[in-house]
Amino acid sequence: MGREPINLNNGEHNVSSKTQVSDEASEGSAGAGAVTEQLAESDAEASAGAGAVPEAAAQPSGPAAAGAAYAAGGGRILLYVASAVVALVGVWLAKGVLAPVAVAAVIVIIAHPVRRPLERRGWPAWAATTAVVAVSFAILAGLGLLLVVATAQFIKMLPNYTDEFAAVADNLVSALGSLGFHSDTAAGAFDWLTPGVLLNAAYGVADSVLGLATAFFFVLAYVIFMAADAATLGRREVGFAVRPAVIAERYFRGVRRYYVVNATFGLIVAVVDGLLLWWMGIPVPIVWAVLAFVTNFIPNIGFVIGVIPPAIFAVVVGGWPLALLVVAAYSIVNVVLQVMVQPKFVSDAVGLSMTLTFFSVVFWTLVIGPIGAILCIPLTLLVRAIVLETSPQSKHLRALSGDTEPAS
Repeated sequence: MGREPINLNNGEHNVSSKTQVSDEASEGSAGAGAVTEQLAESDAEASAGAGAVPEAAAQPSGPAAAGAAYAAGGGRILLYVASAVVALVGVWLAKGVLAPVAVAAVIVIIAHPVRRPLERRGWPAWAATTAVVAVSFAILAGLGLLLVVATAQFIKMLPNYTDEFAAVADNLVSALGSLGFHSDTAAGAFDWLTPGVLLNAAYGVADSVLGLATAFFFVLAYVIFMAADAATLGRREVGFAVRPAVIAERYFRGVRRYYVVNATFGLIVAVVDGLLLWWMGIPVPIVWAVLAFVTNFIPNIGFVIGVIPPAIFAVVVGGWPLALLVVAAYSIVNVVLQVMVQPKFVSDAVGLSMTLTFFSVVFWTLVIGPIGAILCIPLTLLVRAIVLETSPQSKHLRALSGDTEPAS
C-alpha cells in the first residue's frame, strides 16, 4: 500500500515530463518554422534584388543612356568612314578601268537628248541609238583631233627654241647667284628649262596622247553599249519608283548643264586667248588656245594651268615685258570669265558651292588621276545623289553642298 503514491508520483512525474518535452518540441518546431520562414523571405528578397539588376541594366537612364547612344552613333560614323575609305582605295586601284567608263558615261549623258526629238518624229529605237552613238563619236573625235593637232604642233616647234630656253635658264641662274644663292641651288631650280628636260616633256605629252588614242576605242565601245542600255532603260522607266527616277533625272540634267556651260565659256576663252597670243607673236597660238579650252573644264585652277606655258614662251621670244603682257591679257579675259562669271553659272547649273567645287578638283585628281580634274563635277554630283539625295534627313547637308532645289 505504501508504494502507490510513489507510483502515482512517478506517473505524474512522467506525465509532466512528457508534457514538458512535448511542449519543448512544439516550441522547437515553431522556432524552426520561424527560421525557415525567415530564410524563405531572405531568399525571396535576394531573388528580387538579383532580378532587379538586369532590368536596370537593360534600361539605363540619364547620363548612362546618353553615353550609350553617343557610343552607338560614334560606332556607326566610324563604320561609314571605314567603308568610304575602302571604297575609295578600290576606285584608286581600278582607276585604269573606271576612268574610261566614267568618260563614256559622261559623253552618253551629254548626247542622249538627241534621241527624244528623233523618236517623236517616228524614228525606230535602233536608228535613234545610232544617232546618239554618232554624236558621241563626233564629240570624242573632235576632242581627240584637237589634242593630236596641238601636240604635233608643240613637238614640232619645241626643238627650234632649245637655245633660247637655255639662254633664259642661264640668265635666271645668274640672277639668283647675284642675290646670294649657291650656284648649284640656282641651277637646280631651273633644270626644267634645259632643252633635254623640255624635249622629254614633249615626248611624254605625245605618249599620253597616244595612250588616250588607245583608250579611245575602249571608250567608244562603252559608249555604244551605254547608249543601247539608255534606250532600254528609257522604255522601262515607268517601272521605277518615283523618287529614284527624279534623282536620276536631276543628276543627268545637272551634268549636261555643267558641260554645256563649260564648253560655251571654254570656246569663248579659247578664241579670245588664241587671237591675243597670235597678235602678240607668241609661237603656236593654236596650241595654247586648245590648252585654254581643255583647262576650262578644270574648275577654279584651270586658268593658272592654262596661262603658265604661253607666259614661259613669251619670256623666251620677247623677254619679261611680253610675259607680263600675256599674263595681263589672260587675267583680263580668263579671270573675268572663268573665275568671276563662269563659276556662278556652274554653281547654278549643278547646285555645288564654289568651295566644294574646288575641293572636288583636288580630291578626284588624287583618286583617279589627271582625268579626275575634268570629271570631278559629275563624280561629285553622283556621290551626292547616292548618299544625300536618297535620304530626306540630309537636307541640311544638301544645302551646305550648294543644292538649292527642294527635296524630291
